[in-house]
Amino acid sequence: MMGFETLLIEKTGGIMKITLNRADKLNALNQQTIKDLDAAFQDVYDDPEVKAVILTGAGEKAFAAGADINEFKELNYMNGRKFAEYGQEVFNKIEDSPKPVIAAVNGFALGGGCELAMACHMRIASEDAKFGQPEVNLGIIPGYGGTQRLPLLIGKAKAMEMILTGEMITAETALKLGLVNHVVPKEEVIIKSEEILNKIINKAGLAVSQTIECVNAFYKDGDGYQSEANAFGNCCKTEDFKEGVAAFVEKRKPNFTGK
Repeated sequence: MMGFETLLIEKTGGIMKITLNRADKLNALNQQTIKDLDAAFQDVYDDPEVKAVILTGAGEKAFAAGADINEFKELNYMNGRKFAEYGQEVFNKIEDSPKPVIAAVNGFALGGGCELAMACHMRIASEDAKFGQPEVNLGIIPGYGGTQRLPLLIGKAKAMEMILTGEMITAETALKLGLVNHVVPKEEVIIKSEEILNKIINKAGLAVSQTIECVNAFYKDGDGYQSEANAFGNCCKTEDFKEGVAAFVEKRKPNFTGK
């Protein structure tokens, strides 16, 4: 696996932990970070030993406190649009990962950081986490998918309020709105993420990946029923399906092999 300028990578027991490693900049997402995330998630797709991912930020203050504003100085219509399109492409790669991805959010998740967390399949937040889309304060809008994913997660009216006011919300409010799955003490964010992923990676791998694809199909296509039927058929032809049914009938724990 290649080394990364802005990320730390660790693999343990089938779980890859990807850490945004710019703590001195509150893990702000510069273009090198986006490129590194692109390459790191390609490794996730390609490496059969990786079954799941935890994405987190270095230090105790921030998951990612937004984009690197220093890179905004030269933006105009043309390169600004390309700037957003590339970020969307990478975040879509995260959302479409066939392996479950949890954002372990410690501290601030603002702007692009909030958008990055939303691109993950689930979010575990520390008690002191803060979420927000403050782009209007800079005269711009969320450009990495925030105007699309936030309404899907918390509803149109609340998303409008967050984006148009630019105000932050607490972890507890994010939990009530459905933006995060769990809120835990800071020292338990990774532990809780691992707990959930260890439950998932013991299931049939194809069933997990097909579930992710089908749930995403609802949000992307508006009608995922055909995707669900196709995926159900794909699962029915696997050895894991036969093993799962046999184990249920024989009242034993299934031994899934990913085939």
